[in-house]
Amino acid sequence: MNFLRGVMGGPSAGPQPSGADTIQKLCDRVASSTLLDDRRDAVRALKALSKKYRLEVGIQAMEHLVHVLQTDRSDSEIIGYALDTLYNVISNDLEEEEQEENSPKQGDDLGSQFTEIFIKQPENVTLLLTLVEEFDFHVRWPGVKLLTSLLKQQGPQVQQIILVSPMGVSRLMDLLADSREVIRNDGVLLLQQLTKSNAAIQKIVAFENAFERLLDIVTEEGNSDGGIVVEDCLLLLQNLLKNNNSNQNFFKEGSYIQRMKPWFEVGDDNCGWSAQKVTNLHLMLQLVRVLVSPTNPPGATTSCQKAMFHCGLLQQLCTILMATGVPADILTETINTVSEVIRGCQMNQDYFASVNAPSNPPRPAIVVLLMSMVNERQPFVLRCAVLYCFQCFLYKNHKGQGEIVSTLLPSTIDATGSSVSAGQLLCGGLFSTDSLSNWCAAVALAHALQENAALKEQLLRVQLATSIGNPPVSLLQQCTNILSQGSKVQTRVGLLMLLCTWLSNCSIAVTHFLHNPANVPFLTGQIAENLGEEEQLVQGLCALLLGISIYYNDNSLENYRKEKLKQLIEKRIGRENFVEKLGFISKHELYSRAAQKPQPGFSSPEHMMFDHEFTKLVKELEGVISKAIYKSSEEDKKEEEVKKTLEQHDNIVTHYKKVIREQDQELEELKQQVSTLKSQNEQLQVTVTQQVSQIQQHKDQYNLLKVQLGKDTQHHNSHGDTLQMNGIQLEEVSKLREELEDWRNRHEQLQGQLKEKDAVIENLKSLQVEMGTEQSSQLSSSRGMEHSAELQKELELLRTQIQLQAAEISKLQTENQKLQATNTAIDPALGASGAVASRSSEKEGRLLQELGELQSEVKALSEEKASLQQQLDSSSSTVAILQDEKSKLQQEVAEAKKEQDDLLVLLADQDQKLSALRSKLKDLGMPVEDEDDIESGDQADEDEDGDEEEQD
Repeated sequence: MNFLRGVMGGPSAGPQPSGADTIQKLCDRVASSTLLDDRRDAVRALKALSKKYRLEVGIQAMEHLVHVLQTDRSDSEIIGYALDTLYNVISNDLEEEEQEENSPKQGDDLGSQFTEIFIKQPENVTLLLTLVEEFDFHVRWPGVKLLTSLLKQQGPQVQQIILVSPMGVSRLMDLLADSREVIRNDGVLLLQQLTKSNAAIQKIVAFENAFERLLDIVTEEGNSDGGIVVEDCLLLLQNLLKNNNSNQNFFKEGSYIQRMKPWFEVGDDNCGWSAQKVTNLHLMLQLVRVLVSPTNPPGATTSCQKAMFHCGLLQQLCTILMATGVPADILTETINTVSEVIRGCQMNQDYFASVNAPSNPPRPAIVVLLMSMVNERQPFVLRCAVLYCFQCFLYKNHKGQGEIVSTLLPSTIDATGSSVSAGQLLCGGLFSTDSLSNWCAAVALAHALQENAALKEQLLRVQLATSIGNPPVSLLQQCTNILSQGSKVQTRVGLLMLLCTWLSNCSIAVTHFLHNPANVPFLTGQIAENLGEEEQLVQGLCALLLGISIYYNDNSLENYRKEKLKQLIEKRIGRENFVEKLGFISKHELYSRAAQKPQPGFSSPEHMMFDHEFTKLVKELEGVISKAIYKSSEEDKKEEEVKKTLEQHDNIVTHYKKVIREQDQELEELKQQVSTLKSQNEQLQVTVTQQVSQIQQHKDQYNLLKVQLGKDTQHHNSHGDTLQMNGIQLEEVSKLREELEDWRNRHEQLQGQLKEKDAVIENLKSLQVEMGTEQSSQLSSSRGMEHSAELQKELELLRTQIQLQAAEISKLQTENQKLQATNTAIDPALGASGAVASRSSEKEGRLLQELGELQSEVKALSEEKASLQQQLDSSSSTVAILQDEKSKLQQEVAEAKKEQDDLLVLLADQDQKLSALRSKLKDLGMPVEDEDDIESGDQADEDEDGDEEEQD
């Protein structure tokens, strides 16, 4: 007990032992005691000494503490003491009153060394992961803190151990679901350290539903009004999303962007923002920028930009942008965020152009922002943000560029002066006394001309009234006038960047620039002088401008042709000196800084010299201008000829590509048509085969019925037969009339189809003549002819089959006529039947006459059919007509089948009627076989009738 009192600071009877001795004794007790209570007391004592005697406890007790973690898992109290002791030894988060002057550096070294000793055995980290799974607060919380400290000291090594540990990351993700806020909040801090600069762990954490849990925590804590926990969650979200395209895509596809919109719903009363709210909102804006950063893949950035527009996030940001009472740093970051949300996205750029500030009268947000940019009283960072926003608005936005330039043209300037346009603000800033305004306005105007040759020509029309009574001068002339007046370096650099952007790839602007006789001498004088280091940048830009005037010169001015300008450079400057001065630009430190990222990032206004897009132009033109200076006139001529040849070649290639593309489409259509015709041809062949077999069956049935009818008609001559046959003939006449009307209608339809086919043939012939001039069309034509030849053979086979069917139809018609003649031959034999036979003679004559007329009409229709068939034969030379002919053949086969069916029905009816007549005769007791018997029977009947009359 005396020993423990000495350790715990109580009174001691004997001399006080030293700290190292006490720690050694405690360690021995932890290692040798068999009672759990003794070991627990010893570990508690080590914990009390671990802050003051950090080095001694770490050296002597670490191994024993790890052994306690391994063996005494059942006692949560001793495990908690051991974890707290290890945390005190490894962690550098000591209280300020316990730190001495040199202790921070020593603490850093101690923490890193002890961490390295601890993780030398990877099992120790795995042991910690299993302890963190324990639900007991006294075990889980110190375990989380110890693991966080290890990650702070030796992050990559501990990350690798956790990554290879089974379910290591998943165990730590469970901390976010802990109902105890202390453990949950420290779990967020642990995951912050775990996910730093490790893409593999970031992906695992993201797919373990981290986004959902973190956004829920932010919502529960009150979004931007929340406390430090919201800040920690936002920092963890940044770790997961920054420079991780996979997680960004997962975040977008999981519809988590929509959940960010409530973060930016600030009220109308924006006074009294707390420091924590400003920090939270700042991190939220940075998180939005992570998703739409220009360094991300273009496709991923575009999809996030569209999602932000559709969910209303962009609209919410623009509301903050135009709100009053927003802190300056939040407003600046909001402008930067809106800039990257609209950069290169036409839909978002169009929306931003329609945003108006809540003023009276309403003004476009672009105009309000430009007012801040050219106002020298505004903060420097805010002016830089507005410039970046304007650049992003014009990036790949030809429509927006045209709208800005149009505000400068004479036809669109508001003469009443009731409103200020963007163009007027840019011109005002371009010629103000503030050099920063000059530079910003020049860069903004240069972005309005970026990669837009048409607007460069339009801007040449802009006229400025410099003073009352003097004639207006062009904008180009005014820029050169200010340049020659020896203004500040920043102003001249801005104007030179504008002129270089304006003249590049625009020969007309070069001609206008060279038309002023003072420009070339000014540039050569600037380049030739030996000026100080500050002026070297201006000399380099002057050399670039003069080089652009040579490279894009179309030799329209005799005094300033390419060759004369090169001679002037060689005489007054020297080619080597010119190239050296040109190289001053890319060697400048500010040039390298501006080339890194699109956003202007300058520490002070004096460092604003270069624009990111202009650095790309310098990189593109520096080499070609250096080569152009050394080229002779002959080489220039050859180069121009090569350029013209290449342009002509490109035009020819483009033309042929277009022709080939069209022919490929036509060829595909023809292939589809041929395949369709083939399938239809196969179907028609199957149909024709079936119909031929049916016709053969009908023919056999007809022959059988004809034989039976020939036998039966020889034995029927009675009055009842005559009346029945007359009834049959009347039905035949009506059917023949209906068939005649059908034939006439089909004839008219065939005539119309023939006209349509003739028109299609003429169109195809003209198409073949047009396509015959191209080589590729010959290939497609030859292929089409091959297909048409095959289809022609198939057409001939179909014609042959139709001709056979027509011959059979004519045979059937002839046999029908013979049958009718047989019926008419029966009538005279029945003339002796008395008064009834004489009354029916007139009807029989009319029937015979009508039958003759019908036969003549059928014959005429057959002739018309033959002539129509000849016309169809003449129109079968093309592939397209084959489909129409097949449809006609199908119709003809159907008609033939219908006609055969009608004949069969007619013959069947005649057979039934003859059978009925024969049965009636038998019922009357008259013999059917002998005609004489029939006549005598008839005479007897007449005698009986006469006797009855006499009796009456």
